[in-house]
Amino acid sequence: MTLVAEREDRKQGVSHHSLHHLLHHPLRAEVVRGFAPWVGAAVLLTLAVTLAVESKQWQGGWAETRDELHIASGLLCVPLALAAGCWHGGRERRRGTGELLATAARGTLARLLASALPLALWVVAGYAIAAGLALLATWYCATGDSPYLIAPLTDAFVLAAATLLGQVVGRLVAWRLAAPLLAAGAYVVLGFLAYDSRRAVRYLSPVLDVSTSSVPVWWQPMTLMVWTGGLATAAVLAYAARRRWTALLPLAAATAAGALLVQTGDGLWHTSPLAGREVCDTSTTPQVCVNARYERLLPQVTDALSGLTDRLEGVRNLPVRYEDIPGEPTRDEAQLPIVTPIGWRVVRGQLTDPEQYAWEAGMMLSGRGECDEVDPRLDAVDNAVQHYLAPNPLEKQMDEQFAKWGDKADRARLDARVAARARLKAMGEEERRTWLSAYFATVDECDPGKVPTL
Repeated sequence: MTLVAEREDRKQGVSHHSLHHLLHHPLRAEVVRGFAPWVGAAVLLTLAVTLAVESKQWQGGWAETRDELHIASGLLCVPLALAAGCWHGGRERRRGTGELLATAARGTLARLLASALPLALWVVAGYAIAAGLALLATWYCATGDSPYLIAPLTDAFVLAAATLLGQVVGRLVAWRLAAPLLAAGAYVVLGFLAYDSRRAVRYLSPVLDVSTSSVPVWWQPMTLMVWTGGLATAAVLAYAARRRWTALLPLAAATAAGALLVQTGDGLWHTSPLAGREVCDTSTTPQVCVNARYERLLPQVTDALSGLTDRLEGVRNLPVRYEDIPGEPTRDEAQLPIVTPIGWRVVRGQLTDPEQYAWEAGMMLSGRGECDEVDPRLDAVDNAVQHYLAPNPLEKQMDEQFAKWGDKADRARLDARVAARARLKAMGEEERRTWLSAYFATVDECDPGKVPTL
């Protein structure tokens, strides 16, 4: 019994010693107190405010959320991480403890990592919380597609690398203005490279402005992490390692990754396969198809066009479908009014103005786009069809303006339009279907003699 008791006492002693060591570890003070938590809060606040201000432009679209988060992180948080690391790296010099710490048991590399890693951890934590909130904000009103999780993971890695790089700069440059100037310089350079499509060096930047329909090739995120992480690791080893030649290994990896990024260029991104597919409602005439990236909008779009498609039931010579994929529609298709960029026609997963959307869809059926000048006789006929299918929400206001402020020619045109609308409305159902069938057979004609009259 005595031996058992002694063993238990030893176990408890070891356990208490380990807990005491953990609670009083030097890294704990860096993690829970001081400068690092404030930097994490600054990253979170910067992203939260930026994303909230622009929420209409990304909320509801997964690709839009990815891009908005990526641009905000790269342009704002990378300079912030560099500046924070730089300021934190000069802490020993500002306190006058550099010479004292140089005589401590821990080497330069250990001291640097003990200072830099907690800061990098808080920077990544602030970014992760903001990214999580952004993804959650899009999830409840997503219009289709799926989250792009590799992008925030890559951005988080880049922020950590920027923090380490800034730490080295802060230890090398004995100037209090180094941190703000480093942030300003990084912002200018990253902003320039992000939107300058002429220079191949832009592909080295962690911030690229690409189309929302584009996705990276599978190896691009990993290569970017090797590029940025290799530079940061090389800087750390060159400054603090006992064997400084070891910095050549990550530097070589970064150089190879950078060369691959520059040589590949535009090939780093390609159009998402989803952007070339459609989902359709085949119960209407014409059928209604939306891009698969926004498939959850199909019920809303179909409902918005229901008045138009109901009036076209039984009419011949119509396009087979409304299409919504890149490129020009074929002869038996009409272009569906685009819903992008998000924040205009679609806000947080909802069509903002179904009546306006229906009118634009009706306009897509009219044609005459190849005519150098539309004959006034065709104007009244086209306007009557557009009014019957889906009138312009501002039509009444525009008619009143023509009647009140227009000249003699404007009032004559308004009278011709009103008369044509009335004649089309007065037709019987079968007569109107026959007339509309003849009309849609001539929507590309510029000669008024070939178009049925009203």
